[in-house]
Amino acid sequence: MAKRVFVTGIGTDIGKTLACAILLEALKVNYWKPLQAGNLKNTDTHVIRSLISNNDSILYPETFLLSKPMSPFGAALEDKVEINSADIIIPKNSGNLIIEGAGGLMVPLNKNYLVIDLIKDLEAEVVLVSKNYLGSINHTLLSVEALQRRNIPIKGIIYNGYLGDTSEKFIADYTGLKSLLQINKEEKIDKTTILKYATKITFNPFD
Repeated sequence: MAKRVFVTGIGTDIGKTLACAILLEALKVNYWKPLQAGNLKNTDTHVIRSLISNNDSILYPETFLLSKPMSPFGAALEDKVEINSADIIIPKNSGNLIIEGAGGLMVPLNKNYLVIDLIKDLEAEVVLVSKNYLGSINHTLLSVEALQRRNIPIKGIIYNGYLGDTSEKFIADYTGLKSLLQINKEEKIDKTTILKYATKITFNPFD
């Protein structure tokens, strides 16, 4: 039975797209980003396509393309578009699917609906992406707590940047979640970089 894994982050510009590209390269599953806000000439789907080498992954078109780099709710207001949860429908026959979120968990899609609500409605399990910056432990634990409070399964955490052994151990001990992958700071992100990290994937979040 096909499964869905939602890649979300502890905030914005955390490295979700990078993590998605690595997972796609390693697992040869399919990809869908329902909402893109801003960068319409070089969407995250475009970026993913430029970074993966495998020809097996299908990249599905976005449901909403919004012109402003804002929260989807704010961008939709600017574009005079209404985002209804009922319109965000999983592509047919999509098989095992990686879904990339927009920003963090509490990002609004409309007045009453957040990214975390979308994850719940899509019945997806989560891979959480954390990034090394001052305050990231707090944001990581808050994200984990929000997911657990809604009984959304978390497969583990991908770290984009080295938090340090003490920080990562604390997060692991406190949450009970596994570190799925450590992404170092790279001078260049290209297909070779993605392939390098894809070979380090020793887990399958779809299992």
